[in-house]
This record gives sequence, structure tokens and C-alpha cells, in this order.
Amino acid sequence: MSDAELVLRSRRVITPQGVRAAAVVVGDGRVAAVLPHDAEIPAGARLEDLGDDVLLPGLVDTHVHVNDPGRTEWEGFWTATRAAAAGGITTLVDMPLNSLPPTTTVDHLRTKQRVAADKAHVDVGFWGGALPDNVKDLRPLHEAGVFGFKAFLSPSGVDEFPPLDQEQLARSLAEIAGFGGLLIAHAEDPHHLAAAPQRGGPRYSDFLASRPRDAEDTAIAALIAQAERLGARVHVLHLSSGDALPLIRAARAAGVAVTVETCPHYLTLTAEEVPDGASEFKCCPPIRESANRDLLWQALADGTVDCVVTDHSPSTADLKTPDFATAWGGISGLQLSLAAMWTEARTRGHGLQDVVRWMSSRTAELAGLTQKGAIEAGRDADFAVLAPEEAFTVDPAALQHRNRVTAYAGKTLHGVVKSTWLRGERIFAGGEFTDPRGRLLTRRP
Repeated sequence: MSDAELVLRSRRVITPQGVRAAAVVVGDGRVAAVLPHDAEIPAGARLEDLGDDVLLPGLVDTHVHVNDPGRTEWEGFWTATRAAAAGGITTLVDMPLNSLPPTTTVDHLRTKQRVAADKAHVDVGFWGGALPDNVKDLRPLHEAGVFGFKAFLSPSGVDEFPPLDQEQLARSLAEIAGFGGLLIAHAEDPHHLAAAPQRGGPRYSDFLASRPRDAEDTAIAALIAQAERLGARVHVLHLSSGDALPLIRAARAAGVAVTVETCPHYLTLTAEEVPDGASEFKCCPPIRESANRDLLWQALADGTVDCVVTDHSPSTADLKTPDFATAWGGISGLQLSLAAMWTEARTRGHGLQDVVRWMSSRTAELAGLTQKGAIEAGRDADFAVLAPEEAFTVDPAALQHRNRVTAYAGKTLHGVVKSTWLRGERIFAGGEFTDPRGRLLTRRP
């Protein structure tokens, strides 16, 4: 262990084997060893004693809309990755839409990579997009290193990223299955959405009625059927409908390769608490009722829902109008996701090791990021240092994302991120950031 450079010592380290007092040895940007708490410090290594603060693996957020280039006034790599670092997230995977151009060809991917290269405070990877007319581009994008392909089964909200109908979905999914790729889907059925009551105005109840659970349930059922027929891998994005859980359980039992994510806002917020006109709470699919939230928590606990991601989808403040029908739909949650999840999880009897499993280990597994997601020898030395008992009140002015609109304003959350480390280097502490040190990640063959 002569190459050891750093030792992080804590009485509470989240490891794959559980929470333990340990000394984590770092060398060449990776975890070299996880030793007993009282182990001798290797010669030449610098010791950081964290006391009772918890050392956990940096979070891996596989659902982030950075919007850069093209809509950088909504969000950009500089601001998004600072928000991530401040929230204990050390890796994010960028969604292919809301940037101009969208990540739907290799040339467009290269454009986005050039923009991100010198602005990323954390490691960044990219999803590709599956559109009605780009089946020919899917394999080249896969070979260029995207982690999979996002498709919408209903309108996306931006013209340059149209949805797939069932025939187009089948063509794209067959192509992706042919090279062993992954399709990730925004699953709402357009026909159910069109048939739902569409009333504008400030009432959240009207917006909720316009995005019914059966729109999700029907789209998920169709996605599962296509995956089963084609032998394809599919992932359900941002599940909000608890009614879809029996479909997913049955599909898994039948051997269909389907995974599922949900988001902190579906697990920590409820429709009953959304004030009329408060479109900072608007997202699609929507935040649903308290009883539905309980179903999602049960599904997380039993493994039906695999992981938790932010679906950070910001916009400029002027697009968050008081009319739920016209306001931009998206929750900005990068910086607050860990605290929001921990605040709710602790009241439901879950430990930090559960939060790490949902927000780091399983998200890394979803994207095939084998070097991320755990504190064990050989993995990247990516960490968050958390004071889990400390509480804070959310002040939008303290947030790092570009437009400081948040559904969590004024809420008291538990869990303060004291510092964030990327490959053994401290990139955030005490409200201060280093210069960007993130790398651009590609899918490993």
C-alpha cells in the first residue's frame, strides 16, 4: 500500500457489507483498501478524520436534463454539476433532449461532449435519443459510448424530440435489442392523455386529472409487451403510478428484463400539499396522492422499484407560470435529492444504506458504471460526507442550479453534505468548489 495518498476515517462508512467504522485508503484516484477504523495509516498518506460524519459513496444520478447547449439559460453543465456536487452527487448521466441539438446522432453527441468538457465539476455520461426517424443512428451512438436510448411514448414538450408510436417503438427496440442495448422510456399513453379532462388554470387538481394513472399503466403494459416479444431490455423512467406495480411484478416473474426508477418528489411530496398556482410542483407524470406515495415506498422496499433519480428538469422562472396547463413541467432537485430522500426514508424505518442502494449502487448498475456506486477496493474514490442528524431549511438563494426555483422552498430537511470527493480529490466543502475536475464517461464495451 505504498502508493496510498489519502485515508478517510469515519465511525460510519457505508460499504456493500453494511455500515462500519473504517479507514478508507485512497491511491491513484481509487479505493485501495477499506481497513479497520484503528488501522495504522500508511506511510506518506494524509489522514482526514471525519469523526461521526457518515462517509458514503458519491451518488450516481442517471436522469438529469442539463439542456446545454441550446437552452443554457435553463441550465448548463457548469451550474448543474455544481448543484450535483453540493448535493453529494459525483456522477450524472445527461438526458438527450432539451439541448439543441438533442443527442440523437454521433455528431450531436460530439457537440455536447465538447460543450461539457471543461465545465463539469462531476463525472458526466450521456444517454442517446430514439426518435421516429433515427433508427440508423442508434448503433453508431451505442458504439460511440452512450449508455442507452431514451424514448417518449407521448409528446415530450419540445418539437425536436417527437414521441414513438407503437410501430416506431418496435422498430427502435428491435434495433437496440440487436446490439444488447437498453431503452429507457417516458411511459404515458397519448390516447389516455388526450381523453383526460384538459382544463387550464391554477388548480392542481385539474392538472392531476389531466395526467391520470391509467395513462402510465397502459403505456407501461405496452412497453413490457414489446420487450417480452423482442427479448429486449427496457427501463421505466420516473414511475409515479402505484397502480402499475402489479404489471411490473408480473413481468419480472415472467422473465421480462424490465427495471424501474422513481424520483424524490414522488416519494417526499404529495398532491394534497400542492398549492394552487404553485407550478414549481408541476412535472409529468405528476406528483400524486399520499396513498399512492405509500405504494411507491413499499415497492422500493421490496425491490420492485430499483432506484431513485432526480429527473432534474429545470427551466427559466418565467416558464413556471401559475397556469398548470401552460407552465413548464419539471422539478429541479439535484442539490436537494439526498437530503429529501433521507428526510423521508428515516421516518419510514430505512437507513442510509438503503438510500445509498437506491441512489448510488443501483443507478451505477443500471448504467453499467462498474467503477462507481460503492466504497470497496478498486472502485473510484468518489464520496459524499454527510451529517445525517443535522437539519436545514431550504433557501432557494443557496441553490447552485441556474434558475433557483424549487418545490422544496421553506422545507426543513435532514442531512447536510459537508464535502464531496471525486477520485480522491475534494471538489466541494463548506459552500466552496474547486475548478471543474469531472470527466466525460462513455459506456464500457
